Amino acid sequence: MARAFLRSIASRAFVLGLGLGLATLSATREARAGEPVTAAPLPPVPATPSAGPAAPLGLPAAPWLGVQMDAGSDIGVSVERVVRGSPAEKAGLKQGDRIISVDGTKTTAPAQVTRAVGQHKVGDTVTVEYERRGSATTATVVLAQRPSGDEILKMDLVGAPAPTWTKVAPLGTAPSSIAQLRGRVVLLDFWASWCGPCRMLAPRLSALKDKFGAQGLTVVGITTDDAERAAVFAEKHQMRYPVVVDKDGDTSRAHGVSALPTMILVDKKGIVREVFIGYDPSGDARLEATVKSLLAEAGPAPTPLPPPTPSVPRPR
Repeated sequence: MARAFLRSIASRAFVLGLGLGLATLSATREARAGEPVTAAPLPPVPATPSAGPAAPLGLPAAPWLGVQMDAGSDIGVSVERVVRGSPAEKAGLKQGDRIISVDGTKTTAPAQVTRAVGQHKVGDTVTVEYERRGSATTATVVLAQRPSGDEILKMDLVGAPAPTWTKVAPLGTAPSSIAQLRGRVVLLDFWASWCGPCRMLAPRLSALKDKFGAQGLTVVGITTDDAERAAVFAEKHQMRYPVVVDKDGDTSRAHGVSALPTMILVDKKGIVREVFIGYDPSGDARLEATVKSLLAEAGPAPTPLPPPTPSVPRPR
């Protein structure tokens, strides 16, 4: 089956015009309420990120700023996140800055920033006026071609320290932080019980954990499902690795997760080394080879792990 049919949309993009690829997991909350969750096929991801345009064939490449913003207010639009390597980062914008205007046009909502950027071409320069700690300043931003959502996620994570976990509830003996796993190779599996590809992936990851766990691999499932549903799913789908409940979705947001399953591979030093979005059965060999190469690298001594449990204990 093609990879295009093996991942589910887990969220709504906040400002698509900027090509953010950073979004909230509101769909999982709808699932808890018994409402339908949007799921759709997405195009396959090449093994090597493409340098080609993210825009549809025949259309000019979309310009890109590379920030995630709040809802805006009369005094501007706050920057909640700046993508690593983006035009915004290169121009010096930082999380917490408030965008006041773009090319002299006042901005009070994300859509206005999007519109202002969208009027330009790739390679154009825009002037962004912003406020930082009460002082107004300007940045000259050279707009780049918008990457795909998958490429943005890899730009943001690969080569950087793995984000910390926030407001998580470990089930059973699952770790409560990524810091506890320093010295081990860690594969984070972001999943949900409504995600069809996640059901196919779980037993494969259990087999990978069984094969390489003694050599230093830890697989951790992270889900925004409630504890009861997560435990039932883990037992039903042979998830023989620890599960952490991301109660408010903060940890998923910190990792930029917008489609499920998303796997993030972290080395012994706590650095993100690879990201896998969706599930492609033909990619099992590549995943295993990457894990083996990271296990062979030197790193700090691992923290002793608690004794493994055969399955995630169901809350009582």
